[in-house]
Amino acid sequence: MELIRGISGIRGIVNDSLTDSIIKSHVRAFSILQKEGVILLARDSRSHGEAFIISIAEELKKCGREVINYDIIPTPTAQFLVDKKHLAGGIVVTASHNPKEWNGLKFIDADSCFLNGDKNNKLFEIADSELEENHNIGSIQSIENGYLAHITHTRSLSFIDTEAIEDRKFSIVVDAVNGAASKALPAMIEALGCTVHHLYCDMNGKFLRGAEPLPYNLENLGEAVRNLEADAGFATDPDGDRLAVVDETGNPLGEEYTLTICADGYFQSTSSATPIVTNLSTTMALDKLAERFGREVIRSAVGEINVVNKMKEVGAQLGGEGNGGVILSESHYGRDSLVGAAMFLNRMSQDNLLVSKIFQSMPKYIMIKDKIEMRSIDLQIAFDKIKSKYSDADTDETDGLKLSWDNSWVHIRKSNTEHIIRIYAEAPTRDEADEIVKKTKTDLYI
Repeated sequence: MELIRGISGIRGIVNDSLTDSIIKSHVRAFSILQKEGVILLARDSRSHGEAFIISIAEELKKCGREVINYDIIPTPTAQFLVDKKHLAGGIVVTASHNPKEWNGLKFIDADSCFLNGDKNNKLFEIADSELEENHNIGSIQSIENGYLAHITHTRSLSFIDTEAIEDRKFSIVVDAVNGAASKALPAMIEALGCTVHHLYCDMNGKFLRGAEPLPYNLENLGEAVRNLEADAGFATDPDGDRLAVVDETGNPLGEEYTLTICADGYFQSTSSATPIVTNLSTTMALDKLAERFGREVIRSAVGEINVVNKMKEVGAQLGGEGNGGVILSESHYGRDSLVGAAMFLNRMSQDNLLVSKIFQSMPKYIMIKDKIEMRSIDLQIAFDKIKSKYSDADTDETDGLKLSWDNSWVHIRKSNTEHIIRIYAEAPTRDEADEIVKKTKTDLYI
């Protein structure tokens, strides 16, 4: 398996495609690219992350950098800290939702966003060149519990009705997959007056369920919610940027509905008429919801930095992705499970509806997320054939190919993080969405 490099940084299998020398060359390149100043380091809870972060800190020290090592904190907390402390940038050692044998680096720019495509490509060019060893002397500082400032800021967001949430005394089960949010997410929810029950919050890097907070990985969370008679269950991924929700019956809402329900609460709490930005693969339920409030949804290519760039371009305050990623400019420009949790609790406090009833009030669509191996498919040739075959559809080639009809769509694109082609389709029923995916697969192989 070769190293994956793209807008999500680098990631690979430890001691195979991802080695200490590869990491050091990319770290040196990042230091060369960034302006003078302090570099933040953070990681998720994978066991090999500890050795990597120590090695990275020493490498940056040799580059003459001041380094602040926050060790295990959520990726969004790292972005928040780069922003609020006006740092030169940050590096997070994480492979996000990939299995535990993977690891990688996410590179945070001085504006707290991940490096854009052009700057990433420049970093990779530098990393691949012959770099001389540095022998400067910087410094390394270690910080514990660096997530506390993030919690304080999130609790104080302008539209969050903390009193209303505290008055409800919600009972929430948190499943942090023993990842980077194992301390921060429960503490965030407790700071809003909720009772928290912990599931997989040991921060030991042992992912005792699938790393992604997808419905089929949340059976134990659903069982815990039912047994504890909790109001909801919140789940995140290993680096803590995505949030999925389980209702009071233990039923997973699906990560597509995190942003939709958070947006519903946001629309009710604010008078802002700015658009909401999401990517091409996110549910059309968001569009239908926005119509109720007279708001506009603008779509970007898939990838957090693409959503963020579009948010900045159109002046959006709220954005995100259908994988459970909520982005709020008032906090920082990045997907954030802590912000998502606060916004979801805010929506829960706005009326006396159970979470299942809030979900039922949302526009309903079924999404099928599938994938195929890259093999020898020539995507452009395939896309041209598909566009010709479905001439009745609206087409968007911003990121792969998306075909849209009045009440359904399909999006075909190369993954940013794996050597696969993703096929997402959505329709009012599962059978309809499944049929679209089957037809698309057939069209790709012809």
